[in-house]
Amino acid sequence: MASPTRDLFLDMMAAERGAAQNTLTAYRRDLDDLGAFLAKRGRALDAADASDLRAYLKSLALAGLSPRTQARRLSALTQFHRFLFTEGRRADDPSQGLDSPRLGRPLPKYLSKTQVTRLIETAHAQEGWQGLRLAALLELLYAAGLRVSELVGLPLAALAKDAPHLIVKGKGNKERLVPLGEPARQALERWRQARLDWLDGQDSKWLFPAKAKGGGPLRRAAFARDLKGLAAKAGLKPAQVSPHVLRHSFASHLLAGGADLRVVQTLLGHADIATTQIYTHLQDDHLKGLVKRHHPLAAKK
Repeated sequence: MASPTRDLFLDMMAAERGAAQNTLTAYRRDLDDLGAFLAKRGRALDAADASDLRAYLKSLALAGLSPRTQARRLSALTQFHRFLFTEGRRADDPSQGLDSPRLGRPLPKYLSKTQVTRLIETAHAQEGWQGLRLAALLELLYAAGLRVSELVGLPLAALAKDAPHLIVKGKGNKERLVPLGEPARQALERWRQARLDWLDGQDSKWLFPAKAKGGGPLRRAAFARDLKGLAAKAGLKPAQVSPHVLRHSFASHLLAGGADLRVVQTLLGHADIATTQIYTHLQDDHLKGLVKRHHPLAAKK
């Protein structure tokens, strides 16, 4: 059954806040769900008290709704009751003080080692200077776990000849040393030679200049586009591949291989280890395997 105050609230959202039709539909659906719950408790939609609203939110959790859906329902009922209070239709706002559900942080998306290998091999199979540049970018991104802005913005001076590491300037202009493996160093050396020929005597301070000779650094969007094209050639879904996914893959594979979390934090350039801890869920299988192999009581009898 429609509620007059619900309709007034939706009219306000449309007229004063310019809410889109999809937003209005979602609010209507959420408030109707709350109204049905309250009706079972003998309450009208605009007559709920704080205990009614807490009971409703508890019922959402018990029903197995995701924290994000619970948060959306909470937002709808909070705005509705704030509207009733500010319009003088209620003397109080029972939604004040309600606890939001813990949303948590989304787990990082990453590629398997097989998928990364296929991507790198496909990059090396590309011809010309574009292929050499793409291979160097990909090898470096996966070997060092750089942010895409750090990668495309590398000055030529960041890579000393035959140096076993890279000097990276990250957030807050903080510099860090990132060790490079042999495959990345070889790919970078091949690109450095091709880069000299490609620039044809012109100077550029960037390790990866843009396509226009003598211009600025390679644009992030251009690299992301080339990477998705490469993913398609490698038989991977382009939507699953991005520079940040490869950064996640770098961290995930290091931790799965037994690397210390503090080391991964340093390599990624995270100021706070809490940011790095999002990857620890990936250690679960590795730790279970260690326990099964080495704990005296874990062996099958």
